[in-house]
Amino acid sequence: MEPRVKEKTASKTSEKIKEPEQFRVILLNDHYTTMEFVVEVLMVIFHKGVDDANRIMLDVHKKGRGIVGVYTWDIAVTKTEQVHAAANASEYPLKCIVEPA
Repeated sequence: MEPRVKEKTASKTSEKIKEPEQFRVILLNDHYTTMEFVVEVLMVIFHKGVDDANRIMLDVHKKGRGIVGVYTWDIAVTKTEQVHAAANASEYPLKCIVEPA
Protein backbone atom coordinates (compact mmCIF):
# COMPACT_ATOMS: atom_id res chain seq x y z
CA MET A 1 0.00 0.00 0.00
CA GLU A 2 1.41 3.37 -1.07
CA PRO A 3 1.42 6.28 1.33
CA ARG A 4 -1.08 8.95 0.53
CA VAL A 5 0.41 12.21 -0.64
CA LYS A 6 -1.52 15.33 0.11
CA GLU A 7 -1.75 17.59 -2.83
CA LYS A 8 -1.08 21.20 -2.12
CA THR A 9 -3.03 23.65 -4.11
CA ALA A 10 -1.60 27.04 -4.62
CA SER A 11 -3.95 29.66 -3.37
CA LYS A 12 -4.28 32.56 -5.69
CA THR A 13 -3.59 35.85 -4.07
CA SER A 14 -4.22 38.89 -6.09
CA GLU A 15 -1.41 41.31 -5.47
CA LYS A 16 -1.55 44.51 -7.38
CA ILE A 17 1.81 45.71 -8.46
CA LYS A 18 1.94 49.44 -8.02
CA GLU A 19 3.73 51.62 -10.54
CA PRO A 20 6.69 53.50 -9.04
CA GLU A 21 5.98 57.03 -7.91
CA GLN A 22 6.94 59.67 -10.47
CA PHE A 23 8.80 62.95 -9.93
CA ARG A 24 9.25 66.07 -12.06
CA VAL A 25 12.74 67.42 -12.65
CA ILE A 26 12.64 71.21 -12.93
CA LEU A 27 15.35 73.68 -13.91
CA LEU A 28 15.24 77.06 -12.16
CA ASN A 29 16.20 80.38 -13.71
CA ASP A 30 19.05 82.51 -12.48
CA HIS A 31 20.65 85.68 -13.83
CA TYR A 32 24.08 84.20 -14.59
CA THR A 33 23.76 80.85 -16.36
CA THR A 34 23.82 81.30 -20.12
CA MET A 35 21.01 80.06 -22.33
CA GLU A 36 23.57 78.10 -24.35
CA PHE A 37 24.72 76.23 -21.24
CA VAL A 38 21.12 75.35 -20.30
CA VAL A 39 20.50 73.99 -23.81
CA GLU A 40 23.72 71.96 -23.60
CA VAL A 41 22.69 70.50 -20.23
CA LEU A 42 19.28 69.57 -21.62
CA MET A 43 20.80 67.85 -24.63
CA VAL A 44 23.66 66.05 -22.84
CA ILE A 45 22.11 65.06 -19.50
CA PHE A 46 18.45 64.74 -20.48
CA HIS A 47 18.96 63.65 -24.12
CA LYS A 48 16.60 66.32 -25.47
CA GLY A 49 16.63 67.30 -29.12
CA VAL A 50 17.54 70.84 -30.14
CA ASP A 51 13.91 71.97 -30.47
CA ASP A 52 12.83 70.54 -27.10
CA ALA A 53 15.96 71.87 -25.40
CA ASN A 54 15.32 75.37 -26.74
CA ARG A 55 11.65 75.26 -25.74
CA ILE A 56 12.48 74.19 -22.18
CA MET A 57 15.29 76.77 -21.96
CA LEU A 58 12.82 79.52 -22.97
CA ASP A 59 10.37 78.31 -20.29
CA VAL A 60 13.17 78.56 -17.74
CA HIS A 61 14.13 82.02 -18.99
CA LYS A 62 10.62 83.48 -19.30
CA LYS A 63 8.66 81.64 -16.58
CA GLY A 64 11.47 81.16 -14.07
CA ARG A 65 11.30 77.37 -14.26
CA GLY A 66 11.00 74.64 -16.84
CA ILE A 67 9.89 71.04 -16.49
CA VAL A 68 12.57 68.84 -17.99
CA GLY A 69 10.89 65.46 -17.54
CA VAL A 70 9.15 63.01 -15.25
CA TYR A 71 11.18 60.14 -13.81
CA THR A 72 11.28 57.67 -10.95
CA TRP A 73 12.93 58.96 -7.76
CA ASP A 74 16.38 57.42 -8.36
CA ILE A 75 16.64 58.71 -11.91
CA ALA A 76 15.30 62.16 -10.99
CA VAL A 77 17.84 62.57 -8.18
CA THR A 78 20.69 61.29 -10.35
CA LYS A 79 19.83 63.73 -13.15
CA THR A 80 19.62 66.58 -10.64
CA GLU A 81 23.06 65.72 -9.24
CA GLN A 82 24.47 65.60 -12.78
CA VAL A 83 23.07 69.08 -13.51
CA HIS A 84 24.59 70.49 -10.32
CA ALA A 85 27.96 68.86 -11.03
CA ALA A 86 28.04 70.23 -14.60
CA ALA A 87 27.00 73.69 -13.40
CA ASN A 88 29.64 73.72 -10.67
CA ALA A 89 32.33 72.56 -13.09
CA SER A 90 31.41 75.45 -15.43
CA GLU A 91 31.04 77.89 -12.51
CA TYR A 92 27.32 78.52 -13.08
CA PRO A 93 24.73 78.68 -10.28
CA LEU A 94 22.14 76.65 -12.23
CA LYS A 95 19.75 74.84 -9.90
CA CYS A 96 17.58 71.83 -10.53
CA ILE A 97 14.87 70.53 -8.21
CA VAL A 98 12.74 67.40 -7.89
CA GLU A 99 9.06 67.49 -6.93
CA PRO A 100 6.25 64.92 -6.95
CA ALA A 101 4.51 64.64 -10.31
